[in-house]
Amino acid sequence: MERGGGTIRPLVGQEELPIELVKRTTAAVLRTIGGDPEITVSYAAGGAGLRGTQARLPTPPRRMLAEDIATLRGAADAVALRLRYHDDGIHQRRMPHGQEAKDIYNAVAQARVEAMGARIMPGVAANLAASLEARYRAEGYASLTRRDQVPLAEAVRLIAREHFSGQPVPPSARVAVDAWRAEIESKAGRRLAKLGERLEDQKGFTRGVRELIAALRVEEIDDESADEEDEQEQEAKGSKQGAPERSPQGEDSSDSSAESGEASASEAEGEAGEQGEEQEGLAMMMPGQGSEEPGGPTRHRPPGPSAFANEPQIAPYSAYTTSFDQTIDAAELCDADELARLRHQLDQQLAHLQGVVARLANRLQRRLLAKQTRAWEFDLEEGLLDAGRLARVVANPMHSLSFKQEKDTEFRDTVVTLLIDNSGSMRGRPISVAAMSADILARTLERCGVKVEILGFTTRAWKGGQSREKWVADGKPANPGRLNDLRHVIYKAADTPWRRARRGLGLMLREGILKENIDGEALLWAHARLVTRAEQRRILMVISDGAPVDDSTLSVNSGSYLERHLRDVIAWIEATSPVDLVAIGIGHDVTRYYRRAVTIMDAEELGGTMMVQLAGLFEEAAPVERRRLRA
Repeated sequence: MERGGGTIRPLVGQEELPIELVKRTTAAVLRTIGGDPEITVSYAAGGAGLRGTQARLPTPPRRMLAEDIATLRGAADAVALRLRYHDDGIHQRRMPHGQEAKDIYNAVAQARVEAMGARIMPGVAANLAASLEARYRAEGYASLTRRDQVPLAEAVRLIAREHFSGQPVPPSARVAVDAWRAEIESKAGRRLAKLGERLEDQKGFTRGVRELIAALRVEEIDDESADEEDEQEQEAKGSKQGAPERSPQGEDSSDSSAESGEASASEAEGEAGEQGEEQEGLAMMMPGQGSEEPGGPTRHRPPGPSAFANEPQIAPYSAYTTSFDQTIDAAELCDADELARLRHQLDQQLAHLQGVVARLANRLQRRLLAKQTRAWEFDLEEGLLDAGRLARVVANPMHSLSFKQEKDTEFRDTVVTLLIDNSGSMRGRPISVAAMSADILARTLERCGVKVEILGFTTRAWKGGQSREKWVADGKPANPGRLNDLRHVIYKAADTPWRRARRGLGLMLREGILKENIDGEALLWAHARLVTRAEQRRILMVISDGAPVDDSTLSVNSGSYLERHLRDVIAWIEATSPVDLVAIGIGHDVTRYYRRAVTIMDAEELGGTMMVQLAGLFEEAAPVERRRLRA
C-alpha cells in the first residue's frame, strides 16, 4: 500500500485488500459530508472521536459483516455531521456546570447534528440507526428494566432524536427509554418539540437545551451570564479592530502584557477543556461507548538513582498536589444494584465465548500444571506400595515390602498483576474484552494456585478536576507538573478469591468511569504493590491502547511530559526490579516503550495473547537471580 495526500491507495498492479478499501472509502465520505478535505482520518481501537482536524474511527474487524460496515459508517457519519453543523465555541460558552447536566447538554447537541444530516440524507439516517443499535445491543440495554439502571442523558438523547428526526428508538433500547419516557415528556416534551424547530440556529438551540435541563430539574441554569459573555465577545471583536497594538504608557503596557499572559493561559486551559468535552460529547454517540473520595506539591520518582541524571536541564516529574488522588475498591464506586447489573452484562458477553474461554484456560492450565514436577520419598514403612521394588522381594522373600509417598512440593510461589488502562479511548469493545480476559485469567490462574491482582487506572475528572482548580486559585504558578486527580481502582486484590471479587470486574463497563490516562504513576503504584508481596515470582502485565494523555497536564507542560516519565519508570523497572514487566498494546505500538511487549490490532486477540505471554513467562527462569532491587 502507498500513502499519499492522506489517502491510502494500492500500489500499481497490486490488488487492494477489502478492509483497506472500506477504510479508504469511509474516510473519503467523512471528508465529503464534513465539508473539509483536509481532515486527517485514522483508525484505532476504541470509539470514534474528533479533535481539531483529526478524526479517529474504530478499526473494523478483519472479517467484516454487513452490520460491521454499517456500524463503521454510522460512526464516521456522526463525526462528519458534528464537523459540518457544530460550532464548538458556541457549545462551550453555554456548557452547564454539573456532570449530569453536561452529559445531557452534550448528548442533545449530538442528536441535533445527526438529525440535521438524517433529514436530508436517508443513507446517513440508516447508518446512524445501525450504529446506535449495535452500541446499545453490545452494552446490554435490552436487559435494563428499571429507571435507575438507565443514564438520564441517554434517555433524553434518544427521545430528542425522535422529536428532531422522527427516527424511532433503537430496538435494544426501547424498554430502557420507556422507563424514563413519561417523566421526560411530562416535564420537557414541549421544549423538545420547540428545539426541533431551532436546529439551524445553534445559539438559540443551546439556550433551549439549558431550559430543557432546568425543566428536568437537573441543574439551575443562569442564562444571564452566558448572554453577558456573548455581548462581551461581540464588544471584544469590535474593540480589537480599532485598538492600538501598543499602549503609550509603560504602566498600561505592563498591565496589558500581564492581562494578555493571563488570557493566553486561560485560552490554553479553555482549549484543553474544549477538546476533552468534545471528545466526551462525541463518545456518547459512538457505538460501544460508553461521587468520590480523595498539601503542597509532591514529587513522584522511582527509588534509586535519578532517572533524569542525563538530563539535568529538565525538571523532574512531579504532581502539583496529591490531595485529591484516589485509590479505591471497585465496589465503592457504585451501589450494589448497579454493580450487579454490570456484572450481568459482563456475563452475557462471556456467554458467547464459552468455547474459546475453555480452550484458552485449559491450554494455560496444562502448561502451568506441567511445571509442578512430582517428587517421591522411597523405602518407607507405610504409604503406597513401590511396585518397582517388588522384584527383590520375589527374589528374596526375606526382604520386606517397600512403600513410597509423594512429597508435598508446592508450585513456585507466583503472583500476577494485570494493570488495565481505563482511559476514554478504551470505551466499547476494547474495555469489554479487557474485562472478559481479566475475568478468564483470574479464574484460570486461581485453579493453578497462582494469585492474581486486577487493577485499573484513570483520572477522576476531565480537564484537571480539583487539582487544576487549586492551581488556578494559587495564581497558576509555572511548571505545575501533573495537574489532574488520579483514580486507581482495585478490581481484585491478590489475596481476594475470584468468587468474592467477580462483581467488581463489571465496573469497567460503566459509563463515565473511563477518562484520562497517566501511565507512569499507575505503573509505579502497581509495582509498589507487587514488590511488597512475599511470592518468589512477580509478574506485571500492562494492557493499554495508547500513550499517556491528560489534556490538563499537557496544556501547561511540555508535550512529552507524561511520555518521558513513563519511559523513565519502565527503564527503571526493567533494569533494577525483580518484577517481570510485559505489555500488550491494543491498536497501539507499545514496543517503543517496553522491552517485552506485543501489539495486537483487534481487541478480540487480547485473551489469547495474554495466555501466550504468561505461558512464555512461566517457562523462563525467574528474574531474581538476574536483577536485584537497588537499595
